[in-house]
Amino acid sequence: MFGGMDGKGIHNLLGVFSPDPVLSAIAPLGLAAAAGTCLVIDLGDDLELPPTRSLAALAAEGPRLDELSPGRGGVAVMGAGRLPINEAAPVIERLATRWPAVVVRVPGAVWPGRTVPVHPLLPGWAAPSLSAAAVWQRVAGGCAPPGPGPVLPRVRSATVRRLLAGRLPARSRWIHSWGQVWELPWA
Repeated sequence: MFGGMDGKGIHNLLGVFSPDPVLSAIAPLGLAAAAGTCLVIDLGDDLELPPTRSLAALAAEGPRLDELSPGRGGVAVMGAGRLPINEAAPVIERLATRWPAVVVRVPGAVWPGRTVPVHPLLPGWAAPSLSAAAVWQRVAGGCAPPGPGPVLPRVRSATVRRLLAGRLPARSRWIHSWGQVWELPWA
């Protein structure tokens, strides 16, 4: 399908990493929104989230019954609460057994599970040079993808604003295009 990446079925737990600060914030939300009902866990703990229980609290006190699975459809977001990744991974894996989908926002390429790298297709000297599989984000005046993987359409500024404000767009070609990412065999 994408340079030897033949889908192995839907995964319900994926990490997302991007060196671009804007994509780092919105890519996990786009992937989660494409799944429909999804829990996003921010291991970077640097997004401004509403005050809720953190993953650290779940690890220390155990999850409440209403936290083990979604009470309604949509995207839920939870901070890690400065929980180290080696302690966070088992808690996240436990949550993933009951949630339809879980996305982990990874602050660096350090998540031990399947991780989706997301790179902007910047022009000129800023163009990505890696040839590994990734999700490639189109930008104005950008280059062609240097490696295999889906190429997302340009994200509208209104979509970015809504995502960063904690609201999902009613319809978005960009969010819809994330659906294919769940089907690919990320390493």
